[in-house]
This record gives sequence, structure tokens and C-alpha cells, in this order.
Amino acid sequence: MTKQEIIAKVNELIAAPSVCAKVKEAAEAYLKSQDKKSAEALVKALEAEVCTVDELIGLCESETGAKFFGAEKAKAMAEQAKKSKDNGNKYCIYPACQAGSVIYENREML
Repeated sequence: MTKQEIIAKVNELIAAPSVCAKVKEAAEAYLKSQDKKSAEALVKALEAEVCTVDELIGLCESETGAKFFGAEKAKAMAEQAKKSKDNGNKYCIYPACQAGSVIYENREML
């Protein structure tokens, strides 16, 4: 993965509707300075916030997930996540986690 591709993923992460404020802030700071300190801060934020597909399935199948998303939506999300896992995906299926996981897996390019 090239530096330009990583930058594109950082922009994708920032634009994702599901991105949390902490990760968005770290990603924006990285884009401004692109130095070692901001890269390390982004990696740390991603480590804390990007979830695995198994974590998403667990949340969606839990009482908490049913309350947060609504029972039907949580069930549908769990099914989507299971299909994604069956296809070899190891990260959450939502845009912020997908972009974040690519950045994290290629963090040496930051």
C-alpha cells in the first residue's frame, strides 16, 4: 500500500458516518502534520476503537445491542457480520472500522 492510498483511507475514515470523535480527531491531526507523533496517536486511537467482526456479532446478539440498535436491526446486523466473517473478514463491517482496519494493518506507511 502506498502513502497516497493510506491518505485516501484516512480521508475515508474521517468521512465515515460511524467514526467516533476520538478517531476522527486523531485522523484529522495526522492529515495536518503527518509526523511520527500524530501517526502514533492515530494508531493508538484505532487500537482502542476499531472492533473485530466477532465483537460486532457479540454486541448485536446481546441485550445491549438489541436495546441500542433495536431488536430487528441488531439481528440483521449480526447476520450481515456473520456473512462477512464467513467471507474471511476479521473486522467490523461498518465504514469506519473497515477504513480504520486498513490503516491499522498498514500503519508502517503512516
